[in-house]
Parts: sequence; C-alpha cells; structure tokens
Amino acid sequence: MMVSGKVEWKASALALLLMAVGCGICGASFAGRSSDPGIPVSFKNSPCPADQAKALASLNAVCGTLTVPAKRREPTVGKVQLPVVIVPAKAQPPEPDPVVCMAGGPGANAIAQAQDLVNMGLNEKRDLIIMNQRGVAYTVPNLACPELDMTFAAAIALPYDSPVAETRHVAATKACRDRLVAHGVDLSAFNTRENAADFADLRKALKLKQWNVYGLSYGTELALSLMRDHPEGIRSMIIDAVLPPSAVSLGWTWTNANEAISNIFRACADQPVCAAKYGDLRTRFAAEVQKLEADPLSLTVQVPGTETNTKVVLDGGAIVNWLGSLPDPVVPITSIPAAIDGLIRGQPTQIAEARAVAAHPGATGAVGYGLMYGVICSEWVPFEPASQILVQGRLAFPAYPQSVVSQPIGLPFMTEDCAVWGVPRAPAAVRQVTISTIPSLLLNASFDGKSAPQWGIYAAGTLQNSTTVTVPGSGHGALFGIQMPPDAPARACTRSVVASFLAQPEHPDTRCATSLTVPPFATQ
Repeated sequence: MMVSGKVEWKASALALLLMAVGCGICGASFAGRSSDPGIPVSFKNSPCPADQAKALASLNAVCGTLTVPAKRREPTVGKVQLPVVIVPAKAQPPEPDPVVCMAGGPGANAIAQAQDLVNMGLNEKRDLIIMNQRGVAYTVPNLACPELDMTFAAAIALPYDSPVAETRHVAATKACRDRLVAHGVDLSAFNTRENAADFADLRKALKLKQWNVYGLSYGTELALSLMRDHPEGIRSMIIDAVLPPSAVSLGWTWTNANEAISNIFRACADQPVCAAKYGDLRTRFAAEVQKLEADPLSLTVQVPGTETNTKVVLDGGAIVNWLGSLPDPVVPITSIPAAIDGLIRGQPTQIAEARAVAAHPGATGAVGYGLMYGVICSEWVPFEPASQILVQGRLAFPAYPQSVVSQPIGLPFMTEDCAVWGVPRAPAAVRQVTISTIPSLLLNASFDGKSAPQWGIYAAGTLQNSTTVTVPGSGHGALFGIQMPPDAPARACTRSVVASFLAQPEHPDTRCATSLTVPPFATQ
C-alpha cells in the first residue's frame, strides 16, 4: 500500500449550514442561473426512472430533472434534460454539504449504481446526489447505440482484432451516428466541457453553497475538469481510478495496462506459494498470447447469470484485454494466476466466460455511446498521432505480436470510429492540468489496467492539498470496484479513509492503508 504525504494549504472558509433536518435538498423545485451568466437553467421534481423506481424507493430517494442548454455558446438552440436522484443521508440531520457522484465510461448509467454508491458509505452523513450525464440513459436526448450493443455481443465469436470485427464495429458506429443526426442531435454538444458545466449548474440550481465531488474513472477526468473550470462551491474532491485530462489518449491505454499487468505478475512472484505453483507467469502468459494470436481458440460457454450459450473466440488480443480490464464478475482477483494457468493447461472456460460477460454487460441501451464518442473523438484522439498506439503498445509489451498492440486496449477500432463519428476537435484548453488547493483524495488500485496508479501521483502533482492512496490487489476503482469479501481489510480500510476525508478533508486518517498488502493468490 502506498500513501503519499501532502502539502497542506488551509481552506479559507467553512461550509455554511444549508439544511436543518432530513434530506435538505429533497422535494425541492428551483430555478437558477447557468455557470455562464445569463443562461437560465431549471430543476424540477419528476418521477424516478421506471426501471429504477423500486430500487430507489428502497433508498427513500427522490428524483428530479435538470434542464440546461445543449450548448452554452448557443443557449437558445436546443436543450438537454438530465435525470437527478437525491438519496437522503442515513444520519439525521445531514451535514450541510452533499456528495455528488460522477460516473465513468464515458457513458455509464450512474443512477443504476445508486445502491453500490450507498454501499460504499457515501451517504452515511451527507445527502447523495446522482445525475446521469448528458446522452446517457434516461436523458433527453438519449445517445444509446443498440447497433453497437448487438455488435459487441456478436464480436466475442470473432478474433478480437479481425478485419471482420473492425468492419462490423465501424459500420455499427456509423449507423448509430447517422440515426442520431437524422433525429436532429448535435453530436458536438456531448463532451466534457458541457458535461462539467452541467454539474456546475446543478449545484447552483439546487442552491447549494458547497458540495463534495466523487468521480470514478472518466468521472475523475470530469471532476478534475470541473475543479479547473468551475471550482466554486467544491468543498472537497475524491477521485477514484484517475484519468488526468492532460494525459488521456488511446496510446496511453497501453501504459496503464503495462503497469497493472506487471503488478499482477510481480505480486505472484513475490508470494512463494504462488511462484512455486505457477512459475514465471509473465513469460508463460506472453507465450500464450503469441500462441492464441496465431491459432485462436473457439469454444461455446454459457453466459454467467443467464441461460444463453454463446460462442467465444480467445485470441491474443482477447486475453490481454481481459487481464487489463479487472475486475470482472467471473474471475476473482485472487484467482487470476489460477485462471491464467488453467488457460495455458487447456482449461479456458473461466476466461471465456469472463469475455462473454464483458460482451453481454446488461440491457441494450445501457451505455451512452454518444457521450463516449463525443469525449474520446474530440478530446483524446485529435491530440495524439494514431501511430502512437502501436508505439506505446510495443513499449509496454515488446513480446506481444504487433496485431495485439496495434489497437488501444479496451477501445478497439476507436480511431476508425472517430473518423465516422465526425465531431470537431475540442479547444486545447480541455487538456490543461488542474491546479488547485481544494482538498483532494486520489484513490488508485495496483491491478487497475484502465487507470494505473502512476496517474494518481501525476495528478496530485498540481493538487497542492492532496492525499494519494493506492490499494494493493484491487482492480479498476479502488473504492467502487473492489472485488474482495465484505470483511476484507482493503475494503474496510478504503471506506474508512473516505469517511475520514469527508469528515476532515484537510487531515484524513490514512493509517490503516500503510499495512495493506496484496491478498494471497489461490493455489488450490
């Protein structure tokens, strides 16, 4: 476990008491001003999303809708409606500064994660605010792409980076783009700049003096952008699985995967029982990547949690993407070496099931691909030559075949997708670092191949009042995505650190983190 020291710049003001009893912002209906002067925004009570109503009722949540301009620079041309959920604090009366959550993706359904956020303890003493970002489920317009959902489900029966997979994928992207544009959607309105302004407007519309920001994965890029461009009213910031806006790119994905996968193999080598059981796992896995890339393995498995059988092809790209995308619901973190060893010894079912789940993530339309492409195609891709993907891939994994490292890990064919999505390059300002004295807690996980620990340290370099914590043996999302038993020390410790930080952002208690280690890998 690594816990950084921090440079402390004392906050100049305390939060004002805004709420006396109960959920201080529940049941409200407000009209306010946008983050840009002169642009009206509004918040109204509204029914909760029908497919989430029962779950949200069990949390005593209330729902509303924030209405904002589609583009702040053209405020009279189009509007966006964003669903908001407010979960009251468990402790009454609540603290005056709620916690607002920013989901990852880009394009993840934050409202569907409400119970998980509650389980993480984010509403113990504070009201919890959850807003789906523009283009995501339940928003108007909704930029889901069922064309892509169906393509991903079918792609598991193809080699990961095959020409057929690419052709189908890009065709589905274009079909979705053409359909949305035909319905009058301005795809250039869906980006981090407008997204951050939406959250700034939400705080003002709810008449909140201060709030605390929690961001996960892409939500950290969004939170850092909010802190940079709209710092007003942010009492503290917690970012989990850090993606700095100045660093993210397609080639950058290989840097993350290299750190995480290296940490997995190193952790096994450092455990005598694991090392004795599985040998030089790094070399064995690299050989398997080469073998399967040359001669892919096909098998039929049942998608876990369903009665559906599906064909799965495991080639080199598929197994590298699996290992670089932990956690998954099939293979526990502690069983990773055993799963790799099983694959090498001719027992691939567990990893094949994990790949099947990844391609069948849930209901069609759950992901707001329009926001994902809007962000990546305007803010990431234009700021790095496409050739850097292969360069970074070769640097990260020189023993892997070129075909494996020629596509960004986790985002295959994204360069080609962006060519057909057709949104303009974002202003260079979106890539600026965030410099701030607002108290910040940066959480990372040692096995996170999507946002490796080094980027929490990088971002902390310009956050002068920050604390970084790296959780050993956890995958993507140190707080949110911890795949460990409820009584695991890392789970309890990470939540304790977050609670301490929210109580005293200037002086969080991180002592429990210093003794955490990678849990023993299973060898039975």
